[in-house]
Amino acid sequence: MANEAVTTEQYNYDIVRSFTIMTIVWGVLGMLVGVYIASELAWPFMNFDIAAITFGRLRPVHTTLVVFGFGGSALFATSYYVVQRTCQVRLWGTGLAKFTFWGWQLSVGLAAISYMMGYTQAREYAEMVWPIDLLIAVTWVSYLVVFVMTLVNRSQPHIYVANWFFISFILATALLHIFNNMAVPVSMFSLESYSLHAGVQDAMTQWWYGHNAVGFFLTAAFLGMMYYFIPKHVGRPIYSYRLSIIHFWALIFLYMWVGAHHLHWTALPDWTSTLAATFSIMLLLPSWGGMINGIMTLSGAWDRLRSDPVVRFMIVSLSFYGMSTFEGPLMSLKSVNALSHYTDWTVGHVHSGALGWVAMITFGSLYHLIPRLWGTKMYSEKMIFAHFWLATIGIVLYISALWVAGIGQGLMLRAFDEYGNLAYTFIESVSFLHTPYVVRTIGGLFFLTGMIIMAYNVFMTIRKGRVEGAALDAKLAAKLANA
Repeated sequence: MANEAVTTEQYNYDIVRSFTIMTIVWGVLGMLVGVYIASELAWPFMNFDIAAITFGRLRPVHTTLVVFGFGGSALFATSYYVVQRTCQVRLWGTGLAKFTFWGWQLSVGLAAISYMMGYTQAREYAEMVWPIDLLIAVTWVSYLVVFVMTLVNRSQPHIYVANWFFISFILATALLHIFNNMAVPVSMFSLESYSLHAGVQDAMTQWWYGHNAVGFFLTAAFLGMMYYFIPKHVGRPIYSYRLSIIHFWALIFLYMWVGAHHLHWTALPDWTSTLAATFSIMLLLPSWGGMINGIMTLSGAWDRLRSDPVVRFMIVSLSFYGMSTFEGPLMSLKSVNALSHYTDWTVGHVHSGALGWVAMITFGSLYHLIPRLWGTKMYSEKMIFAHFWLATIGIVLYISALWVAGIGQGLMLRAFDEYGNLAYTFIESVSFLHTPYVVRTIGGLFFLTGMIIMAYNVFMTIRKGRVEGAALDAKLAAKLANA
């Protein structure tokens, strides 16, 4: 770790450390809320007569904390780290970078509090009230400026492919957030507002935002993470740099078109949702191109699967990326969508990507990054192994339970008896969901336990790094005094 002392002076690691710590904090809180609301669905008596902790108010709290708190902070941390290391230049705008940290944490915290108080836009996606939307927009544009100016000032002529993914995610998310949340406040001092979109246009705009949040925030951004940390951790070049470029441009072009596949069988024109489904099927090729590129990069390091838990996180994340990007196009087909949509199969699909791909690649990347940020080894490798198994078992339980729940739910609601009447009542389909919901909650509890173990491991690593750093500083001071 001797070189890290030099690079700490050369690069701005303070901002990376701050975002890394908050990634862990939001991860624990967001997953805790997720387990609780899963429990509310499995055991309705847990919906106590307290409005702030009912399912309807806590569900957006869960998604905000895990997607924007955990996932967003991880992306800030890794993108700020990667752009400095690959451009070999210090992060531009130290003060503006600090603003992005505080602006983002404040946005996430205020959004969670406002949801629990009952303040939303009453829309499926981006439900934050307009003042928080403005704060997010200013913070995000500042993030774009910091990142772009760092690239402009780079000392390397080449822009590494991970930075292409990061810059596309930052730019696309800014466009999505600003246009989806265009609204007119009722008054300057009111949290109420009117959306500029209405009717089917509002639905179209929300799903343009919703699916591209998946496409750019939860896919392209974390691919940037994958393209840096997997080659770096195993000490091998990316399998095919040419494939990574093709993967990038194909993915970025196709994703913008697919959001309407969530609106089959609605008032949206049929040709629009059909076009979206067509582009969804085409997305399978670049998605699997990225998965294959990552797996082939790891292909020369299979022996490390026995001894290195970080490599395990990385290979499992790629496996789930491949699986969820096959399942998504499949579910966009109208014949499959008629069964799957509005059921828990969709929820299971989202979590196979969110837990299996996003969280697992984040865990692997952070376990690589944290020792380098604090100049020491991880406190306990055994805890990393324990985290891996808890997370993997949790994901399998979660997704399997919701496959059963969703497909069973869809079949029951579509079944007819010999007289042409519905074979099952709605309440019978709800009763059927109890056992899968219990298994889903257990899977979430496994995943949360792994997250808590990671938090403790990281806390002890940071403390160890500070103690070792203080001891090294004291030794250097003593040498200088004796010189």
